[in-house]
Amino acid sequence: MFIFEDIIDLKNHLKVEKQQYSIGFVPTMGALHQGHLSLIDRAKADNDVVVCSIFVNPTQFNNVEDLKNYPKTIKEDKKLLEAHHCDVLFLPDAHTMYPVPAKTSFSFGHLEQTMEGEHRAGHFNGVALVVSKLFHLIKPHRAYFGQKDLQQFIIIHQLVQDLLFDLEVVCCPIVREDDGLAMSSRNLRLTASQRPIASKLYEALMLARHSLLEGYGVSKTKQTIQNFFNDLSDLQLEYFEVVKSATLETVDSVSDTFQVSLCIAAFLGDVRLIDNVFLFDKKGIF
Repeated sequence: MFIFEDIIDLKNHLKVEKQQYSIGFVPTMGALHQGHLSLIDRAKADNDVVVCSIFVNPTQFNNVEDLKNYPKTIKEDKKLLEAHHCDVLFLPDAHTMYPVPAKTSFSFGHLEQTMEGEHRAGHFNGVALVVSKLFHLIKPHRAYFGQKDLQQFIIIHQLVQDLLFDLEVVCCPIVREDDGLAMSSRNLRLTASQRPIASKLYEALMLARHSLLEGYGVSKTKQTIQNFFNDLSDLQLEYFEVVKSATLETVDSVSDTFQVSLCIAAFLGDVRLIDNVFLFDKKGIF
């Protein structure tokens, strides 16, 4: 595995690669887990060369403590990437990615005014900024993102369309622990006593999915989920939304004519967890 910290060296290497091979790209912030590795494996299956980036992007954090506490396991990350046959690791620092303070800003309209965008001001501007930089530097044929960050994927899909990036963005399924908890780097911050409680997030989603599929309706289902969390003292619900997957528009009723996503966020102590599930198993996002 080639490891680059410098932009020029990375671009020179990939310029040669791209003349002969297809490039798949997996952007990450490190603290890699099986969810990330599933993206590496998918990229490896679809492409000749796989590039992974590890960069904890400061511009997408609206909470200084969250940025400070974000897990960093670079030594272990390198071993995992090599074991999964990643070809190139781009490992920049903040000065490399932001040699001067960024002044460019992005607006995604209603796509960023709900759920994560509503509760994390400026988050998606930071995501769009760093992803644009990485796409520009790496010029991949395909880029891979996890469904766990569904809103992020929809926004990046819009970014690619708006800026005419010549690449395909691919959304890959959530990888879960045996008890249903979505794998996340932030799970490393959970204590031993908190860990089993965290799986209640997925339990709530399954409860909501069952309610909707049984015809109880969106309003009734939302009340059911609120009642579920009212009985949990440790897990504090931030939001639960039922949305059209492709547009993130909230819905008052569901229909099998479009894919529906159930999206949730909650705090367990000072650890913020998010998750989502599709309502219909055999229907894609778009």
